[in-house]
Amino acid sequence: MSASEDGLPVPQRYWAILTLMVGIATVVLDMAIVNIALPTIARDLGESPADSIWVVNAYQLAVMISLLPFASFGDNFGYRGVYRFGLALYIAAALISATAHSLEMLTLGRALQGIGAAGVMAVNTALIRFTYPRRHLGRGIALVAMVVSISSAAGPTVAAAILAVAPWPWLFAVNVPIGLLTLVLAMRYLPFTEPSGHPFDLRSAALCAAMFGALITGINGIGHSHAPALIAGEFAAAIAAGWLLVQRQASQAMPLLPIDLFRRPIFTLSVTTSVFCFVAQGIAFVSLPFYFQDVIGVSAVATGLLMTPWPVMTAIMAPIAGRLSDRYPAGMLGGLGLAVTGAGFVLLALLPAHPTTIDILWRVAVCGAGFGLFQSPNNRAIVSSAPRARSGGAGAIQGSARLLGQSIGAAMVALIFGIAQGGDGAHGATTAILIAAGFTAAGVLTSLTRLADFVRMPRPEPISQPTRSAEYREPAE
Repeated sequence: MSASEDGLPVPQRYWAILTLMVGIATVVLDMAIVNIALPTIARDLGESPADSIWVVNAYQLAVMISLLPFASFGDNFGYRGVYRFGLALYIAAALISATAHSLEMLTLGRALQGIGAAGVMAVNTALIRFTYPRRHLGRGIALVAMVVSISSAAGPTVAAAILAVAPWPWLFAVNVPIGLLTLVLAMRYLPFTEPSGHPFDLRSAALCAAMFGALITGINGIGHSHAPALIAGEFAAAIAAGWLLVQRQASQAMPLLPIDLFRRPIFTLSVTTSVFCFVAQGIAFVSLPFYFQDVIGVSAVATGLLMTPWPVMTAIMAPIAGRLSDRYPAGMLGGLGLAVTGAGFVLLALLPAHPTTIDILWRVAVCGAGFGLFQSPNNRAIVSSAPRARSGGAGAIQGSARLLGQSIGAAMVALIFGIAQGGDGAHGATTAILIAAGFTAAGVLTSLTRLADFVRMPRPEPISQPTRSAEYREPAE
């Protein structure tokens, strides 16, 4: 069924949002589910721990380099087809990963899974925009934001549950039946959107892949103390590819890299705020387990339980924040949410030497509540500030901001642990958490800047709609 200006009719709308929620949960969870099994995978395949990390890196790199090209495909040829293709590739690649008997084959399977996941992630938000009525767009985005947050945080717990009853190949095999069910739903319920008819720019896609591939490799190199010359070369390659890409995109009506959207102040500020937020989240999710075990002295199992309030509070707050985002500006809600998250980080860093379990749980809950209050309104601002025909590009930038921020955060933790007190994990964890609070403070400033008068000025060409409608008028349409 074709999507109208007011979304899909009920009950197709409910089936469509269920399809999108299950699909995004599967691919996001898969990004975090493998880490806990890396030691076992390395032993079973006879590989070193360092080499086994490619199982994770291949997936992450494939997602990053594929997001924008798939989004461009969606803008040009329709979002539903891209989603179905990505899901089908993801299922086939999961079978390759589950049956792999060598690290090379497993890495190939994971890379193909990452490409398929990028197809799902790149158009997921765009499909939400054509599924929900405009007046309820915040609610739809909030549901998916809740699923993404919970899936990101629940990876280790889900992996532990699977490994308790099955060997590591089942981490990938379990995705096959879930993916097939989602594909069946996608074939029937997702909205049809008119393709733009613009041709796909293969050269720009190659430059985009080179830019993000070199950038993420360089960021990881910093965290793992690679040779400075190698890191500098990777960043230089990323800058060169990015410059060539921007030059090529400047004159295009439907650019693969949506530089036209970055002319909108609300879009640029919302993406910048998102990067700051996910840098802080990336730092927290890597450093907090070390903090709990090395500073406070709890067990690994207890650490997982102590992290549970974060996704729980995010799940509680996300729908509330989604409804609020249909009425109040994202600048205010996002700034408040990040301020609460930063306060939670500071409270965790200042815990006494021998805190009670309750002392830890409510502080982690504060972090999760603030994160849940921030994410839905900010995602809504990113999506609603773009024209409907550019929803794919906006959604891809949203996903790229999340992955880039998390990559920077993880690399920063590795770097901090390497230099703080000669590698002392306790001091390094405390320092990392305080730095995460600093990034949330920067996010508060950029979020509140969206309320400034200059944001409400008319947007420059080629986008002619007034900027203020992105946050204030669209809910009333």
